[in-house]
Amino acid sequence: MTTQPYDQYREEVAGRANVADTPELLSYYAELDRLKTGALWTVANKIEPWQPQSESVPVLWRYADLREHVLRSVALVTPERAGRRVIYLNNPGRRDVSAAVGWLYSGLQVMHPGERASAHAHSSSALRFIMEGRGAYTIVDGHKMTLGANDFVLTPNGTWHEHGVETDGLPCIWQDGLDIPLVNALEAGFYAVHPDLQQAVGYPVDDAVSRWGGAGLRPHEARWNKPYSPLFKYEWAPTYETLQRYAKACAPDPFDGALMHYTNPVTGGHVMSTIGASMQLLPAGFAGKAHRHTGSFVYQVAKGRGYSIVNGHRFDWQERDIFCVPSWAWHEHANASNSEDACLFCFNDLPVMEKLGLYREEALADNGGFQPLA
Repeated sequence: MTTQPYDQYREEVAGRANVADTPELLSYYAELDRLKTGALWTVANKIEPWQPQSESVPVLWRYADLREHVLRSVALVTPERAGRRVIYLNNPGRRDVSAAVGWLYSGLQVMHPGERASAHAHSSSALRFIMEGRGAYTIVDGHKMTLGANDFVLTPNGTWHEHGVETDGLPCIWQDGLDIPLVNALEAGFYAVHPDLQQAVGYPVDDAVSRWGGAGLRPHEARWNKPYSPLFKYEWAPTYETLQRYAKACAPDPFDGALMHYTNPVTGGHVMSTIGASMQLLPAGFAGKAHRHTGSFVYQVAKGRGYSIVNGHRFDWQERDIFCVPSWAWHEHANASNSEDACLFCFNDLPVMEKLGLYREEALADNGGFQPLA
């Protein structure tokens, strides 16, 4: 039976580093460094932690604070000169990679009536969630989609895409979500501008919704073998209606209320290879229990008001606010209203976690202990 302190004993039996520096060791490390090598035990505790140690911190970005600054950019830069007129969300722990959380990027883009950005394609997967305005549209590989508040649209990696606002519309703001930091970490990023700057619309407007948006129905003649959803646009009205029906039919999940994932209608899986998305409804008066899981999550409030507690930080939110939950952070969500429901849109890196076999989840038990979830 050991008489060593438990933490020290655990490190030794598990092969963790517990080596004190000596003049001889420091000299040895210097010699290894000159050979562009190193001793594993000097970094083992950092690169192989007992559990995920996210550099991201929980953050709440209040739309009321950001909106004025987003709109101000219109008078300062044009879409043509700036490429994209976007104010990005910069997590204090991820400033080196311009990430909102983990390996996910987020920004607020604004366009005025009559403006149209050039068509481009890139290695990163992207999505848009419309916050306000009228007349916005996106064109993806020749498919044009009209967009309204709380609509969710995909621009998958490798597709030609562009955005604009009709001349008779109103100024539009939407959230962009991309996996730029992940693609850059993998050193796999490419970017191209369309040779004609704009792409031709080759299909009826909103044809993707007409063809693939049927309630559980798949068109007989359609063929689709690409690694992302052919339903480029997910409209808010049917999404909210589906959530309401689901919430009435099932007891709320103790952690997330009524949580539903946007899916690829062909496979039933995530909408894109590296980015997943969901919408959840918190019933009136709902107070979720705390849990945590691997993966990074960016939330935007689509409806209502409430609060979330993330690693002990309480964030009171309302419509259009954005907040993040870092990987393996304890979190819980609550609806502040006793009469109205609340809805949270979320995009995340769950497809990556699941495909690599890295997803893990556990609940905070009532007695303060840990309770792994199946």
